[in-house]
Amino acid sequence: MSYQSILRPDLFKGQTIIVTGGGSGIGRCTAHELAALGARIALVGRKADKLETVKAEILEDGGIASAHPCDIREEEAVKATVQAIIAEHGGLNGLVNNAGGQFPGPLASINQKGWETVVRTNLTGGFLMAREAYNQALSKTGGAIVNIVADMWGGMPGMGHSGAARAGMVNFTQTAAVEWGACGVRVNAVAPGWIASSGMDSYPESMKQWIRSLKDAVPVKRLGTEAEVSAAICFLLSPGAAFISGDTLRIDGGASQGGRVWPLPAAKNNQPFNGFHRSRTPKVLGDD
Repeated sequence: MSYQSILRPDLFKGQTIIVTGGGSGIGRCTAHELAALGARIALVGRKADKLETVKAEILEDGGIASAHPCDIREEEAVKATVQAIIAEHGGLNGLVNNAGGQFPGPLASINQKGWETVVRTNLTGGFLMAREAYNQALSKTGGAIVNIVADMWGGMPGMGHSGAARAGMVNFTQTAAVEWGACGVRVNAVAPGWIASSGMDSYPESMKQWIRSLKDAVPVKRLGTEAEVSAAICFLLSPGAAFISGDTLRIDGGASQGGRVWPLPAAKNNQPFNGFHRSRTPKVLGDD
């Protein structure tokens, strides 16, 4: 099998696109879809083994990919990594700023180190990657950047450090769209809601029942798929989105639109899309 994208074949043929956090979850899925659409994929992340695994998958499927271990929180490492990618692939056309991470905890229990670690990962790292992509390549050729944020409207109780960082990334997206637009660089963001992704398995056992109940707070009564997020990312990178910049697209099944005060009946007539031929159901959802 191959990736069943809704977009036309060879849409990104000849283009080089960086996907950070490409070793798992939404990043892995997006890297596969972009590769299936003809892009040369530069996988960036901290764990070399995960990057190499996804690289091997893409090569096995007939795509082109390279792996670049990098801590996106380190400025000099980011500069060197983007430079190496451009040298290896002969240019750069796009960036998917997907890398991120957080841990659960109420604000009162988060210490300064924990707060700063999450902000550096989810905000500073994304800024550094975008800045270097722009300065080293996109400012000369044009291109597109898609930042992955989170559904943090109305606050993000239990993960306030991540919510603050993601809100900052939304504002960065808006600012970069204005400052870089004259060079033909579009900057957008997607805000995934509750997505059935491998990241769910990184949370402690105590959160298992809560994770399994998330679908009940979604109007369509299900979790999203990685492919539904990837499809939006790929569209925003595509020529079809040539007049879209500075925007954030929520991919959450309507969960952020007032469900707390409106009763949510049983859902019907809603079918998930999953074109990712290598998708894996998170273990925490395996008994559903």
